[in-house]
Amino acid sequence: MKTLNDFNFKDKKALIRVDFNVPLDDEFTVTDDSRIVAAKPTILKILEDGGSCILMSHLGRPKGFQSEFSLKHIHAKVEDIIGVKTMFVNNSIGGEAQAAADNLKPGEILLLENLRFHPEEEAGDKGFAEALSKLADVFVNDAFGTAHRAHASTAIIADFFPERKYFGYLMEQEIESIKKVMENGEKPVLAILGGAKVSSKITIIENILDKVDHLIIGGGMTFTFVKAQGGKIGDSICEDDKMELALEILKKAKEKNVEVHLPVDVVAADAFSNDAKTQVLKVSEIPDGWQGLDAGPQTIENFHEVVLECKTILWNGPLGVFEMENFAKGTIELGKSIAEATKKGAFSLVGGGDSVAAVKEFGFEDKVSYVSTGGGAMLESLEGKSLPGIAAIMK
Repeated sequence: MKTLNDFNFKDKKALIRVDFNVPLDDEFTVTDDSRIVAAKPTILKILEDGGSCILMSHLGRPKGFQSEFSLKHIHAKVEDIIGVKTMFVNNSIGGEAQAAADNLKPGEILLLENLRFHPEEEAGDKGFAEALSKLADVFVNDAFGTAHRAHASTAIIADFFPERKYFGYLMEQEIESIKKVMENGEKPVLAILGGAKVSSKITIIENILDKVDHLIIGGGMTFTFVKAQGGKIGDSICEDDKMELALEILKKAKEKNVEVHLPVDVVAADAFSNDAKTQVLKVSEIPDGWQGLDAGPQTIENFHEVVLECKTILWNGPLGVFEMENFAKGTIELGKSIAEATKKGAFSLVGGGDSVAAVKEFGFEDKVSYVSTGGGAMLESLEGKSLPGIAAIMK
């Protein structure tokens, strides 16, 4: 793997694909700066070598130029986090961008305007990639969050730097963390898959059955498995067309000696609301008019024991509707269990939008081994797919 440590950037201009697609409020203030913070080590390594950095990113899903998606809104935040004066240019290619790049001196940073103001970016246009490549001597991809996209700045551009293309530190960490779970994790290996739908996790489950010893299934997709086995799930969410598949997954797991752990009880509610009436019920005995919205106390205890006996843990998806305070306990307690196992020496990787949001909200970010920055990219990695942004650097 070609990483930053394989190259000295002295007097070189590095074009870095970062993922600064950060959330902004109505005042255009950054509400979560973790993606900018995550890029800092890569930027500083290049500057400390005596090189300069040209940062390129997208923000949101603009249709052509839309000022609310301009990276000028995050310019000051980037400068503040990196701690180095950063220039901003109103385009990502063309005369102004090229002149700013040409005049960049060692130790300086240039932030380009939103790549997606150009439709050629998402189209993976070769000409656009070539225009970007003319800005620098070296290409560094440090944007794991977009590694599953074959866009001009994530994959196509690498062709214009056949000898000088590298993974940034963040990208390296992401790849290594997934490898730890999927290839060389210390056994027993546990995957915890939560969330609402089996359909969104099928390929992950099929891909990881050969790699794990234990599989915890939680969240809304529990009920597809329970109903498939003849349980009564009341008004709980269920994908009836996936019940046969659920049984097939259980059969395959058994053949591969993977122990599957399903909830045994749930906190059920008489409406999908934080103010609903609740009761703890057996997972397979939920009456009509009631729906399971969180893991029950016995399930929490069972899962805790499984987590503590495992040495490598992957967590993708919450155990309940954690956005509602009354149905967050299962997810919070699972986070505590994973934090405890991590403290005792287990490697824990958290990935996927909802579980990352939960980890941040409930303060587990520093208590697990690694929190992935890429939702879709992480999921596709777990599905065993080759990611264009990674493949482009490797070839």
